[in-house]
Amino acid sequence: MEKFEEIKFNIGELKGISAKNIEEHLKLYAGYVKNANAVVEKISELSRDSEKNIYLMGELFRRFSFEYNGMRNHEVYFSSLSLGAKPLSEKSELKKALIKTCMSVEIFISGFKNIAMTRGIGWAVLWYDKKDKRLLASWVDEQHLGQLNGCEMLMALDMWEHAYVYDYPTSEKKKYIEAYFENINWEVIEENFKKAQNH
Repeated sequence: MEKFEEIKFNIGELKGISAKNIEEHLKLYAGYVKNANAVVEKISELSRDSEKNIYLMGELFRRFSFEYNGMRNHEVYFSSLSLGAKPLSEKSELKKALIKTCMSVEIFISGFKNIAMTRGIGWAVLWYDKKDKRLLASWVDEQHLGQLNGCEMLMALDMWEHAYVYDYPTSEKKKYIEAYFENINWEVIEENFKKAQNH
């Protein structure tokens, strides 16, 4: 069976997010890849007698969504911090879409930061709704509860404590959110937007 592959990201020095935090965070991402593969392997093994193993397989399928989404969400997150911070181009199609949706990029960013301050662990996410051809933003609990069906993830801000605990106490997570926006490579988000429109 084909295995999921761990992606290597080119993340340089970041403002307000330490190399130590990124290093530890990448280990956690690698764990999601490993666990997603292990769950698929176990399901394959148990499916030889699926009637006997129906309940165990059911729980493993539930676990798979957690591990798989943890893997994919982190790939979107780390990609947005790769290759250095780059601004959103004035000619950007994503910028036009954000202005159409939110009146300005600044209003979008302010609202997105507020989503990220949601109590609990999870993700603030910018989506492209392929059906209605529009942008949506939402909160995803943990990483598998609240994903928007039929939408492509363009940007994902990890708001689990492991994403910032080496740099900020939980009472100062707002500083981490600010640091994230200082380090975004908007060219990556723009590319995600282009791909989502063409899928």
